[in-house]
Amino acid sequence: MTGGAAGLRRRPEDPQRATFLELFFDLVFVLALFRVSQGLLEHLTWSGAFQTLVLLLALWWVWVHTAGAADILDPRRAPIQLLVIATMFGTLLLAAAAPEAFHERGLFFAGAYVAIQVGRSVFIVAVVRDDEVRPFYLRLLFWFGVSAVPWIAGAAAHGTARAVLWTLALAVEYTAIALRYPTPWFGRARAAEFAISGEHLGERYRQFFIIALGELILATGLAFGNGGFETDRSAAVVVAFATIVLLWRIYIYRAGELYDMALAAAPDPLRVGIPGAYSHLAMIAGIVAIAVGDELVIVHPFGHTQPAWIAVILGGPALFLAGRALFEYAVFRRVSWDRPIGVLVLVVISPVMILVPPLGIATAAVVVLAGVAVADAMRARRHPRELPSRPG
Repeated sequence: MTGGAAGLRRRPEDPQRATFLELFFDLVFVLALFRVSQGLLEHLTWSGAFQTLVLLLALWWVWVHTAGAADILDPRRAPIQLLVIATMFGTLLLAAAAPEAFHERGLFFAGAYVAIQVGRSVFIVAVVRDDEVRPFYLRLLFWFGVSAVPWIAGAAAHGTARAVLWTLALAVEYTAIALRYPTPWFGRARAAEFAISGEHLGERYRQFFIIALGELILATGLAFGNGGFETDRSAAVVVAFATIVLLWRIYIYRAGELYDMALAAAPDPLRVGIPGAYSHLAMIAGIVAIAVGDELVIVHPFGHTQPAWIAVILGGPALFLAGRALFEYAVFRRVSWDRPIGVLVLVVISPVMILVPPLGIATAAVVVLAGVAVADAMRARRHPRELPSRPG
């Protein structure tokens, strides 16, 4: 099959680099991540943190499945471009509703999410005639149809009931892929049906990480620009910018650079792809928390520290390092000692930070991140040509 709808699938000889359309699509996630972080800032409680996690899980799953569709199908073809642009508009609506999704805009958020996930599968099943692509998206359609029930039921509920139902919906979706989408009449998806291109997906994950750092820059710049340029606030911006640079350096070192090679080398790419998706989610969640912490530090550099502030200022980097350790394990099947030690240090110093102003706490986090970056640089000198492992 080479023409018409049958020609919508990427061919091995086609360019595997990300397209401008995909970069254009990513722009909406700057707004989405910013809205999520602002919602957490306004509801900086344990329940607010959990609600933020639910929203982030939903947004991340939209991105992952859109990136996966563009990995299987050719985004240079008009029908796929239409699909990506429609998903971008739907994500814009999700971002607009996110801060109030657990209040009066629950039905709007859930309806938009279900429309994106179910609509994508319906569209691909309708327009693509490839014998491997259609069964895969029929499986996705089944599972997104199953999860749609608690999504919509949760939108009709309130408070804790909504959180429980939406968590159930996400648990269904995240578990289904780990089980390879077992579906009546179709069974489980074979590895070949996922059709993972290491070069393309590796680049897409790097691009999304940069988008997340872009949201962090946006939050930092707005927090600084909306107030005075006093010395203490300027120092807080310097610390925030140093954090951004260190996050980029720690991410890209080795595992970030070699993730595409790890996907290409794996006999079963899902053994690398699924941990890669989950580890990036953890890192992005850490960046969202860091964005909240940076804004608090810039606005109140020497204010009275509250326990919730410590949770985001130190918890954000800890969550990032934990996700980065999982990412490293997905690529190399081992974890560098400096990452868990960095997490441990951040946890151990947290109790005494109640006595330290926010700027001092943020500086301590930067020192820990800098230690990890220095350890990476020393390892690079000792092992300059390390390659990904081949998972069994």
